[in-house]
Amino acid sequence: MPLIDMPLAQLREYAGRTPRPDDFDAYWDRALAEMHALDPEVELTPHPFETDFAECFHLRFTGVGGARVYAKYLRPKGRTGPHPAVLMFHGYSGSSGDWADKLGYVAQGFSVAALDCRGQGGRSEDVGGVKGNTLRGHIIRGLDDDTPDKLYYRGVFLDTAQLARIVMAMPEVDETRVGATGGSQGGGLTLACAALEPRVKRAAPVFPFLCDYRRVWEMDLAKDAYEELRTFFRNFDPRHEREEALFTRLGYIDNQHLAPRIRADVLFFTGLMDPVCPPSTQFAAYNKITADKDLVLYPDFGHEGLPGSSDRIFAFLAGL
Repeated sequence: MPLIDMPLAQLREYAGRTPRPDDFDAYWDRALAEMHALDPEVELTPHPFETDFAECFHLRFTGVGGARVYAKYLRPKGRTGPHPAVLMFHGYSGSSGDWADKLGYVAQGFSVAALDCRGQGGRSEDVGGVKGNTLRGHIIRGLDDDTPDKLYYRGVFLDTAQLARIVMAMPEVDETRVGATGGSQGGGLTLACAALEPRVKRAAPVFPFLCDYRRVWEMDLAKDAYEELRTFFRNFDPRHEREEALFTRLGYIDNQHLAPRIRADVLFFTGLMDPVCPPSTQFAAYNKITADKDLVLYPDFGHEGLPGSSDRIFAFLAGL
């Protein structure tokens, strides 16, 4: 098999390169306490898109920093008893997408909540307010601020957990039967959501983004979705005098370090020819998951559609 990364045997042992900050657990415990103290001011507004088995809503809530965060919410029509739910997370720069592509889960008897990430292609608010560079991406948003609390993905990771809590509190949802899924950025957010809301029962990330930033840099793959890493160094640390400190700060929002918190059953999809989210970065997170997990490999595939993956995810989550 051709290789763009380590041999598979080494990938299965790989432990990651991005430093874990010494106060990592305290950082996220403090962040969760901030989120839990919020009044989310949940607002559900009916949307006219309906079928004979589904009703649809705009869902808005207040996230950390005061942002009004948006998600699509669909539920089975006329079904009031507790039923399972699926959380969906989109790829980088995208949005929650169309209503119609969620209907398969609703027809199966699930509620569905699909998040719009702050300041990307959907309706969620990005309140900004950070120092330094905001050019060409969100990984580096807040990287040069006075505190790592201003990192963009801190807010988005917390939005995923807050959305899970809101959905779990819906009277029609069985809080013990909630799953999450997404690809690329959505895969990274699936991992973050399951880590920060341990009641998530099943998680199906597909080639997750937001893992092991230093490995991306060392492979000379700071391009495409990770281009902003190169832009930041070229503009603000051209001699890499702050490299260790900067990668350590990025460690706060690295899913490999959140992965040990996951309690959900995990079905994890990876293409071994992925040049966007290199396999080793994904294995850095997968190898740290201590919950029940299964890895689905596509040896000849990169950052693209993985044949049969949607069907397998549907079957996995339908078992909630």
